[in-house]
Amino acid sequence: MKQLGWLVLMAVSGAASAASSGTLLVLNKSDDTVSFIDLADNQVKATLPTGDGPHEVAISKDGKTAVVTNYGDNTNPGKTLTVVDVPGKKVVRTIDLGTYSRPHGIVWLQGDEVAVTVEASKAVLVVGVNDGKVKHAIATDQAGTHMVAVSSKHRRAFTANIGSGSSTVIDLSTHQRVTDVVTGKGAEGIAVAPDGSEVWVTNREANTVSIVDPATLKITATLEPGKMPIRVKFTPDGTRALVSNAVSGDVAVFDTVTKKQLATIPMQKEGEKLPRDDTKRMASQFGTGPVPVGILMPESLAVAFVANTNFDTVTVIDLNTLKIVDRLKAGREPDGLGYTSLTIKN
Repeated sequence: MKQLGWLVLMAVSGAASAASSGTLLVLNKSDDTVSFIDLADNQVKATLPTGDGPHEVAISKDGKTAVVTNYGDNTNPGKTLTVVDVPGKKVVRTIDLGTYSRPHGIVWLQGDEVAVTVEASKAVLVVGVNDGKVKHAIATDQAGTHMVAVSSKHRRAFTANIGSGSSTVIDLSTHQRVTDVVTGKGAEGIAVAPDGSEVWVTNREANTVSIVDPATLKITATLEPGKMPIRVKFTPDGTRALVSNAVSGDVAVFDTVTKKQLATIPMQKEGEKLPRDDTKRMASQFGTGPVPVGILMPESLAVAFVANTNFDTVTVIDLNTLKIVDRLKAGREPDGLGYTSLTIKN
């Protein structure tokens, strides 16, 4: 097991944290760990081992169970999921996906089921968390099936396929592939609006965001957020969308009604040097900037957490002011983020 130092919350300019309750889970890709930060006292309550290269995490509706996708490293593909008892602060099982490899995107469905992309296998799996069984495997036949988002309204899943520049539409009732929607080169990030009215896809090579109507599956608008848009998330009320731009090192904020860009939030102040080591890491392919990737906006908090994977930090943005209010010092290469309203005991 690789070692991870304590995560320390650092206030920016003495600002008080806008996040004050619950627990943030941070996946550290190069440490092969998941860490728990208590947002009330800013203390790390646990750091647990995962499989190699944890990338994304899904948390059950009751906040008690987390499932981590173990993507693997640059040369060895991962084939497992790590199941974590959150209040117990322990790993309870490892799910072996068998011949399916490079699990990445994950979302909790109903009951104990999760939908997981397996990038190298060009598919989406429906996996039972309790029994550890692959219940359904839906082929996308698209290169780089990376992230997945779900529309409860349409009972459909939507994937972002990097290599094919597309989004695959999957019927979750029949577990069948419906069609593919071509969005743009390097389709990677994807999110469904809270009311199910739109699907936003970030195309990292095209430097665009495609907005798809989930009913007609037509592209209704194309936005230009910055250099290498890699993730997109909606605020809980659906009025704004945040896009992390890996190469330009900032987060773009859009009004979801007008489709106008409201702000660009640099993750690094001019002249500011954030701590990082130069050990070989996945994020080095994106340059030497902060490389913002994962975004999380818990419904009960008025903040956005953004993982700056190249600088080993998680930035906290106040959604009311659109200002950076805190930074969390994370492990090496933080990426996937999860939140539970539960307070983790020592």
